[in-house]
Amino acid sequence: MKKDLHNLPLRSGVGIVVLNKENKVFVAKRIDNPKNFWQMPQGGVDEGEDFLKAAYRELEEETSIKSVELIKELDGTITYELPDRLLGLIWKGKYRGQKQKWFLMRFVGSDSEINIKTKHPEFLEWKWVELDKITDLVVDFKLHVYKEVKDKVKKILN
Repeated sequence: MKKDLHNLPLRSGVGIVVLNKENKVFVAKRIDNPKNFWQMPQGGVDEGEDFLKAAYRELEEETSIKSVELIKELDGTITYELPDRLLGLIWKGKYRGQKQKWFLMRFVGSDSEINIKTKHPEFLEWKWVELDKITDLVVDFKLHVYKEVKDKVKKILN
């Protein structure tokens, strides 16, 4: 059965690197993973939806954040595949992984705007971390994604 799951399509997605005034990155701990893994806001793109609109929508849905300014759309896309243990379980079993477009944004609001207790909460808690720390916090199958995102963001900030 698992073999058929490897032929599933990739889900089209977006990811958002949210920087505060100190260039620290917003990360949050997922509700559905009991281990100490954190991630940046990300999610799927709806049929016919523009990537940037999807990024703003996902950011607001997951964190309530609206006060952001786009710094840059990161070049290219980054793909990750789900590990076998999660194939058929995530996204109602329709996808084998995600092909993501990432955006770098500056948070211009105050921390009181951030609210992860949303209509459909995905996170238990959130924090600001140094850019270099994001690869220490992420789940193993997304590590290459976060390394690439970190390198691209560093080039933009320097």
